[in-house]
Amino acid sequence: MRSNRRILTMSALVTVALALTSTTMAQTVPQQGNAAPTADNAVLLTVFFKHDQSRPLNELNAQLDKQGFYKAFPPPGVEVVSWYVMMGIGQVITLRLPAGRLREVNRVIEDTAWGSYRTEFYPTYDYKAIGTAQHEKAAGN
Repeated sequence: MRSNRRILTMSALVTVALALTSTTMAQTVPQQGNAAPTADNAVLLTVFFKHDQSRPLNELNAQLDKQGFYKAFPPPGVEVVSWYVMMGIGQVITLRLPAGRLREVNRVIEDTAWGSYRTEFYPTYDYKAIGTAQHEKAAGN
């Protein structure tokens, strides 16, 4: 009876260890670069690049060039939905990308934009079709 209990306990421990290992592996392996955004995996990411107003624009641009910002951003396969200059603030960019590539986009920004910009991120999702349908339903169309 004791040996049966040991066997069951060991089996349970091995099963849990294998489950934890596969879960950990799945969470730490980053998704590779060229997945396209689809309706079921796309997120919108609005990024505020706030200028460092203590430095002149030509200095900021020189730093961006030195750090390779425009070469690396946006990464290939990440769609730029909009890119505006907000006077007195900086730049506001909205990207569409697969959720699994969020880490990659963040790293590109950390490696190439920091120093010239302070950044803020606002992940969102596309609600236009739902909102439009709700409006049409409420209007009786």
